[in-house]
Amino acid sequence: MAFNPFDLTGKVALVTGGNGGIGLGMAEGLAAAGAKVAIWGQNPDKNAAAEAALRAHGGAVLVQQIDVASEDAVKAGIAEVVARFGRLDFCAANAGIGGGGAGPFHETTTEDWRRVMTVNLDAVFWTLREAAKHMLERAQAGDPGGSLLVTSSTSAIDGAPANEAYSSSKTAVLGLIRGLAVEYARYGIRANAVLPGWIRSDMTARLQGWDKFNDKVIGRVPMRRWGEGEDFAGIAVYLASDASRFHTGDSIVIDGGYTIY
Repeated sequence: MAFNPFDLTGKVALVTGGNGGIGLGMAEGLAAAGAKVAIWGQNPDKNAAAEAALRAHGGAVLVQQIDVASEDAVKAGIAEVVARFGRLDFCAANAGIGGGGAGPFHETTTEDWRRVMTVNLDAVFWTLREAAKHMLERAQAGDPGGSLLVTSSTSAIDGAPANEAYSSSKTAVLGLIRGLAVEYARYGIRANAVLPGWIRSDMTARLQGWDKFNDKVIGRVPMRRWGEGEDFAGIAVYLASDASRFHTGDSIVIDGGYTIY
């Protein structure tokens, strides 16, 4: 039989925060490669637009309105994906929020800190835990394999002044991924992280039209542009596919060269 490493036919993928930005870029890449795709998002209008974009690829699509800050909602969401499609092969814990607007670190409230940690760390834990349970059960039944992914950030490398809750959450998930990579490798389950740089999305909307920011920060990006959601289609397909079957425990930077310049 021919080895088709990037063919996702027969595979089921979930992308949380998949109705826009990086998540939608991933989801479109997965759908184009033949996967059945489920996405989570809370905005009904964005969900509808994302569903239309994904259905244009011709495959099965499930759109779920899930609040990842709720453990029960996450558990129910994973269960629905498995019930609908019969399995889950790739789970991208991509949903997240920024911590901007809280002010200097010494003025950060416990409420602000916990709000960011709940979405960016706790929700990742719940999502990957439920996905791992399913993948482990499948492996023990004779069907090993699976791929777990988290969207971290280059702030885990550079830090984020006046946004320490965000950078702390994005650093913490790297430790989680490394542990998962070691613990579940024996079952053929891989775990990796992707670290985006400055990406055009709702989270960065207020910065995109700021000339000084574009000159000083985006001007420092060697590729001289903002990243786009579709720039993450390829890495999602690679990590969901057999092309990456020996690739685990990694932190993959996608930033146009920003962190090395």
